[in-house]
Amino acid sequence: MGALSFFIVAGEPSGDRLGAALMGALRTLHPDARFAGVGGALMQAQGLVSLFPMEELSVMGIIEVLPKYRALKRRIAQTSAAALAFAPNALITIDSPDFCLRVAGLVKAATPDLRTIHYVAPSVWAWRPKRSVKMARVIDHVLALLPFEPPLMQGAGMSCDFVGHPVVSEPVASADEAQAFAGDGPLILCLPGSRREEVTRLAPIFGQVLGLVKAQHPNARVALPTVRGVADLVAELTADWPIVPQIITDAAQKRGAFAAADVALAASGTVSLELAANSCPMVIAYDMNRLTLWLMARAALVDTVTLVNLVSETRRVPEFIGKNCTPEKIAPALLALLDDPAAQNAAMAVTMLRLGRGGEPPALRAAKSVLGAL
Repeated sequence: MGALSFFIVAGEPSGDRLGAALMGALRTLHPDARFAGVGGALMQAQGLVSLFPMEELSVMGIIEVLPKYRALKRRIAQTSAAALAFAPNALITIDSPDFCLRVAGLVKAATPDLRTIHYVAPSVWAWRPKRSVKMARVIDHVLALLPFEPPLMQGAGMSCDFVGHPVVSEPVASADEAQAFAGDGPLILCLPGSRREEVTRLAPIFGQVLGLVKAQHPNARVALPTVRGVADLVAELTADWPIVPQIITDAAQKRGAFAAADVALAASGTVSLELAANSCPMVIAYDMNRLTLWLMARAALVDTVTLVNLVSETRRVPEFIGKNCTPEKIAPALLALLDDPAAQNAAMAVTMLRLGRGGEPPALRAAKSVLGAL
C-alpha cells in the first residue's frame, strides 16, 4: 500500500481526542500518511490544519441546533467540497452524526467509490434504531466503541469492528498528581459538561446540590475539570456556589482530580467511563430543552442513558434526567455514595474489562480497522 491520505472530521472534544489518537496510530503504521479536515487542538497537534474552528460544531439537541442551522449548513457544504478537493483514500467522520453524516452524504453522492468510515457507532440500541439503515446509505465501515454494537451495524448493511473504547488506555494519575488533591474533607468532582448550553443549564442545579451536601459535610471540597473553551463561563456560573470549586483545565491536574475524588456529580455522557476508569463512584444528572427531552423520551429503547449501567448490564449508577434533574432528588444519591463509596466498584471494573482494558490500544485497533476497510 503506497502513501495514504485521509480527510478526517471531528465535531466536539471527545471526537478530537479520538481523531488525534487515530491519526497517531495511522502514522505509526504508515509514517507518510497525510491528513486534512476539521478538528480541535489535539488533532491540530498531530499536524491537522483545521478548515475552521471545531467549536462551531459543538451543539447538542434538536431544538438547540435550530438557531445555528444556517451556519452549520454552510459548514457542511464547505467541508464536503474540501474533502472532494483533497481526494483522500478515505473520508473518516467521528461521532457528531448530524454534521458528519451530512458531509459523508454529499461526498458519497459525488464519489460513490470513495471509502467512508464513521468512528463511533450511533446509539441505535438507545433510540431511533432506523438511523443505522439511513447511515448505511453513506457509510461503508464503522469503528464501534462498545462490544455489543457490531451486529447492529452489520445488520444495517455496513461492515463494523469493535475497536475498544479509548478510555481504557488513557493515562492515569501518578501518586504525586493525586496527592496534590489531598485534604481534610471529601473531594467531590463536578462535571457539568463541555458545551456552553450544558454548563449554563446544569451549573445552577449542581450548585444547589452542593449546598445540600455541604449541610452534612461542611468541609467538602469541589474540583471542576473543564475544557478551556468554557472555562471562563464556568468560573462565572460557579462563583456563587456554596462550595466554590477549583476549576481545572490542565491535563495532569485533571488526572489527579479524577484519581483523588471520593465521588462525582456528572452530566450524562462518556465522562461516566472516565470516572469508571478511575474507580470514582458517580451520580449522573442531565437536563435539556423540554421539547428535546420529550422527543427523545418518546423514542427511547433503554431505561438508562449511563454507559456504565449499559456495558456492565447493571443499574448501579443513579441518574436524574429531565424533570428528575432537581437538587432535592440528586443530593440524597450523592450523600449515599459518600457513605458507601464502594457501591459501584464491581460495575465499574466489569465495564473497563468489556471495553478492552488489558488488550491492544483502541487507537491502534481502530487504525488497523481503517486500513482493513480500504
